Amino acid sequence: MPNPTAEARAGQLRERLREAEHAYYVLDAPLLSDAEYDRLYRELEALEAAHPELRTADSPTQKVGGAAAGAFLKVAHREVMLSLANAMSDEELAEFDERIHRLLALPPETAVGYVCEPKLDGLAVELVYEAGRLALGSTRGDGAIGEDLTANLRTLGPRGGRRGVPPALRGEAPARLEVRGEVLMHRDDFAALNREILERNTRAAAEGKRGEELRANPRNAAAGSLRQKDPAVTAARPLSFMAYEALVPGPQPWATHWEKLEALAGWGFEVNPENARCRGLAEVRAYRDRMDGRRGGLPYDTDGVVVKVDELDLRLRLGAASKTPRWAVAWKYPPQEEATRVVAIRASVGRTGVLTPVVEVEPVQLSGATVSNATLHNEDELRRKDVRIGDWVLMRRAGEVIPEVVKVLAERRTGAEREFRFPAECPVCGAHVVREEGEKAWRCTGAACPAQLAARLTHFAQRRAMDVRGLGDVVAAQLVEGGQVHDFADLYQVPFEAWQQLFARPRQSPPAEGEERELPAKAAQNMLDALGRARRTTLRRLLFALGIPQVGDATAGQLARAFGTVQAFLDAPEEALTAVRDVGPVVAAEIRAWTSEPQNRRVVERLLAAGVEAAAEEVDERGPFAGKTVVLTGGMAGMSRDEAKAAIERRGGKVSGSVSRKTDLVVAGEEAGSKLKKAQELGVKVVDEAAFRALLGEGP
Repeated sequence: MPNPTAEARAGQLRERLREAEHAYYVLDAPLLSDAEYDRLYRELEALEAAHPELRTADSPTQKVGGAAAGAFLKVAHREVMLSLANAMSDEELAEFDERIHRLLALPPETAVGYVCEPKLDGLAVELVYEAGRLALGSTRGDGAIGEDLTANLRTLGPRGGRRGVPPALRGEAPARLEVRGEVLMHRDDFAALNREILERNTRAAAEGKRGEELRANPRNAAAGSLRQKDPAVTAARPLSFMAYEALVPGPQPWATHWEKLEALAGWGFEVNPENARCRGLAEVRAYRDRMDGRRGGLPYDTDGVVVKVDELDLRLRLGAASKTPRWAVAWKYPPQEEATRVVAIRASVGRTGVLTPVVEVEPVQLSGATVSNATLHNEDELRRKDVRIGDWVLMRRAGEVIPEVVKVLAERRTGAEREFRFPAECPVCGAHVVREEGEKAWRCTGAACPAQLAARLTHFAQRRAMDVRGLGDVVAAQLVEGGQVHDFADLYQVPFEAWQQLFARPRQSPPAEGEERELPAKAAQNMLDALGRARRTTLRRLLFALGIPQVGDATAGQLARAFGTVQAFLDAPEEALTAVRDVGPVVAAEIRAWTSEPQNRRVVERLLAAGVEAAAEEVDERGPFAGKTVVLTGGMAGMSRDEAKAAIERRGGKVSGSVSRKTDLVVAGEEAGSKLKKAQELGVKVVDEAAFRALLGEGP
């Protein structure tokens, strides 16, 4: 049985890493520094190694990068674009070399041939050439699926001695060639872009208009420039492209990676002139140290060196792990550090209601960027580092977007420094702020807090909640930004014309073939119909939709069965909540804190006034699953996992995510995995889909 503490921590790490990957790869707005991400990633790797039962197929340790953003058409890569494992120390670099020797059964004295390349800080893309001409260009995305950016990539022509993306290849070329490389913005081009923005902002201010934000760094400027809906905007941005990989279907015509790089240069691509062949680990280290001393003078940002096995037949023998090739590693340079003084600490409210301490410092230059603040993530980190207002602190940034406070320079304290205390009320909406037991984060309890409203609306509309089809992240954000919605109840007051206007905004992807022009009107009516259906729901769905802390789908079902009505739930004291199955004292206190918040009660009252009816679900306490714990594994042809779970719970059962000796039954669908094997080992009863349906009373 999984360790509860390890299971909870693994879940927190997966959520944080997924959020960081989405922000970095999809939104081009990183939330974590590279160093912080690496630490969290390694902590999750260690947890999953120690507790294999915690490893999930969608874990960040099992997947590459982030999902495609959804603003462009999806593209499937013929071969997955893998990410690279990191080496953070000499020992880890040596382990990489030793592992290659071990896997290839090479004597220790045999020097492996490597190619070393500067690790570019840009956006990874793939270009597909057919009959020598550019046919398709896409981002890496999640490694398997990327975004189609062909039109934008075509605009990256030669400029300033840089070759860009060739529309056609020079000389003889394979029938199909896949070229991978990095779209980046050089430092001088980045500085020029920000100067242009400053000039536009000056003119805008003179006209009483709001200006645009300066770009944070070259990597984000490059990614944002490439993902423009209008290719003309991309064409106006100073982007470059460097190639570092070539693939063809079937047998590869090269024997080494170095031959690939030479071929790419011959076809007209810019290949990094800093690339070098190294023989053995000693030469790799010498190259790394040489580049470390020179990287400040390079025209682009780099935070490390990529080390690749040169011989391609050795690469085939080495293969790849779940998301990284065994034949390559990325050496990461240690961060650069600078001292500065803390001028203020404030609590910033994120989209999930978490209050994050933000340290504002006197501006300091780090890795070519001006830094004026750093995020400490939670109160525990703030206290552990003992950061106070007025402190001198050491900060670092190694190609990272969000700098970090390394430590306080306590020897420079004067006694005038002041500790920061989290506010008792949300600085945005005034609702109570709470810190859940066992959690590191303070959270705003306001159901209508503007800082988190868009995320709450998306949660409210999801399938297991109110099931409002079509109300996703983008629509929710537009509703909040446009001022049409201030809480859940406002959704039911948005008129047809406003919905139609919202759906008439420029599409983020080309229309599907045969799509009718009256789509905005149809979409508006579909939304009104979905909201109409959502007026009649179950108490379980409503309680889950409200986003109450600690109340997931299963707990919402227990609460709905225990109290029966919305009002009875709102008025329930802690002792009554504690008596509910699976609701302990800590969860009961969290729920009561939420129901006691006036803002939240007003939100519920407004929902009921808007016509929302929440009926209690009837549970057959004498049904075939009454009092039993059931585990679902594999897929079923006739129903979804959520439908099967709901059917079991209506018949008095409880659905668990893991198999143990306390499990009464395992329902094994198609392609059942490790849970089926564990059930068989423990002697737990197993039924297939047909037998499960028979238990439900549905027959074959």
